[in-house]
Amino acid sequence: MGFLFFIFLFISHLNTAFSGHCSTTTATKTFQKCTTLPTQQASIAWTFHPHNATLDLCFFGTFISPSGWVGWGINPTSAEMTGTRALVAFPDPNSGQLVLLPYILDPSVKLQKSPLLSRPLDIHLISSSATLYGGKMATIHNGATVQIYATVKLVPNKTKIHHVWNRGLYVQGYSPTIHPTTSNDLSSITTFDVLSGSAATQHNNVDMLKLVHGILNAISWGLLLPMGAVTARYLRHVQALGPTWFYVHSGIQLSAFFLGTVGFAIGIRMGAMSPGVTYGLHRKLGFAAFCLGALQTLALLFRPKTTHKFRKYWKSYHHFVGYSCVVLGVVNVFQGFEVMGEGRSYAKLGYCLCLSTLVGICIALEVNSWVIFCRKSKEEKMRREGLISGSDKGSGIHSGTHSGIHG
Repeated sequence: MGFLFFIFLFISHLNTAFSGHCSTTTATKTFQKCTTLPTQQASIAWTFHPHNATLDLCFFGTFISPSGWVGWGINPTSAEMTGTRALVAFPDPNSGQLVLLPYILDPSVKLQKSPLLSRPLDIHLISSSATLYGGKMATIHNGATVQIYATVKLVPNKTKIHHVWNRGLYVQGYSPTIHPTTSNDLSSITTFDVLSGSAATQHNNVDMLKLVHGILNAISWGLLLPMGAVTARYLRHVQALGPTWFYVHSGIQLSAFFLGTVGFAIGIRMGAMSPGVTYGLHRKLGFAAFCLGALQTLALLFRPKTTHKFRKYWKSYHHFVGYSCVVLGVVNVFQGFEVMGEGRSYAKLGYCLCLSTLVGICIALEVNSWVIFCRKSKEEKMRREGLISGSDKGSGIHSGTHSGIHG
């Protein structure tokens, strides 16, 4: 039931993410086409004039800080930030009024070697302006919508345009500072044909892969693997089950590793499809968890018999690697929520509820195990002292204590 609830939250979040709408009408202009951009609740409307290769457009973005910035631009050569010719809107440091300045994002910007300085663009920009949604009375605040207008002369017969957009928290003087580095912020790039309106499919594919990657890894590394560990720890001592606990444990762990391997492979594929987008910690934790999971799986092939002299060493190795894999897997699931920009999402809440339920079950079983252990230890002590006979089991404590008092 927890799995179904968790998957439902993920899918509902996906629908929310893709349910954004675009508009072809603003207060001053009407455009022919529009599209919702894949990140940051941004959209763009445009009219292309084939007879003179002129593109009129309006970019719709939102501020994330009263002192922040919102930018849109075109990369003439490739779908990446470096090389983008951008228009950036932000409050003037002196007057507080909205200003729009041009910037060229060369490689030094990505390396943060020097402040980003405004300079004329080397593309044929006919006109540009920016307004806040709400007119002259609108103010710049967190969540305020800005409209960036631009008229650009395109290269003849080249209608497929690489659009780049982003937003940041601060502006130092007239130099926008680096934007946040969540998954959404690093993926704010798309390519579409302004003549036909057809978008490149890569970003849609990446979004779908991201969703599948998140679901598979959260369920496998984040839930199934801990469940398998719980099964081995608490069911193995139930004598009525016999060896059944081992088959249940192995089945859960092998299923978790299989799903986790698929999720891991999807993560590798997403990395190949997103050059320049790296998540160092998430990637390292993922590789570490996968390697430990592979070692655990291979360890089944070399599992000594219970009477073998190396059995105790194998058990120590198995416990250490297993619990390490569980911890790394759960930590990396939370790290994955952060890099996906879902740190405060309902999907993360659903995962936390499932994990909390599992932890609660573990605590209850651990308390029960200690109660049984203490009871057996007391019985064993009383048996050694001759207070109860070896044949007394369930009622030994009560009858032994009663006869001892009246003896």
